[in-house]
Formats: sequence, C-alpha cells, structure tokens
Amino acid sequence: MATVKGTARTPLTRKRTALYVGALFLVILIALFAYNYNAIKGQLDVGTAYGARVACSCHYVGGRDIDDCRKDFEPGMELVSLSLDEESKSVTASALFMESATAEFREGWGCVMLPDTKR
Repeated sequence: MATVKGTARTPLTRKRTALYVGALFLVILIALFAYNYNAIKGQLDVGTAYGARVACSCHYVGGRDIDDCRKDFEPGMELVSLSLDEESKSVTASALFMESATAEFREGWGCVMLPDTKR
C-alpha cells in the first residue's frame, strides 16, 4: 500500500492565536460601535448641550468659576470638556471629537443655545 506523504501542519503558536483573538475582538468592537453610532451620537449631543447650558448659566449668571461649574454636572459626564470664550460670553462643551454645543449669555435672556450654523 502506498501512503501519501503530506506536509505536516504546525499547530498555531500562542502568539498567533492571541493575535487572532485580539483581531476578532477589535472587529466585534468596531461593529458594535458602528451599529450603535446613532444612539451614541444622540447621547453625546444631549450631554454636550446640557453641559454648555449649565456651565454658561453657572459662570455668567451665577458668577462662579468655570472649573467650579463642573460640580453641577450629572454623573457620567466626565467625557464632556468645556471651553470658555469671555469675548463672546459663551461656553462650548465638546465630547470625544464627535459632538459639540455652544451656549451664549445674552443680557435679559440668560444663556441660550446657539444653533449649529452659528458655531
């Protein structure tokens, strides 16, 4: 009887297996982000608008320092960063380079949110 000699397959090494598992995990993570993108963007939109409005009122109406105004934020808003523009009397809140919102102080009106076209 004749036997066919084939090339022996070497088992996957631990390093290669870890690389495949890591790549699979990354693909799943990207797919989950893409699937939930609209929900994430909506939450960031609401969070930045809330942060800008609260910080603007705190600073310009309440007269507090902008760093002190962070205490008024709800839990979970650690990703929202604030920037203050004293010249235009406005506060811009942004999150994850994806979303931003600006609130401007107007005498007699308080702090109002600016539409996207004015940012």
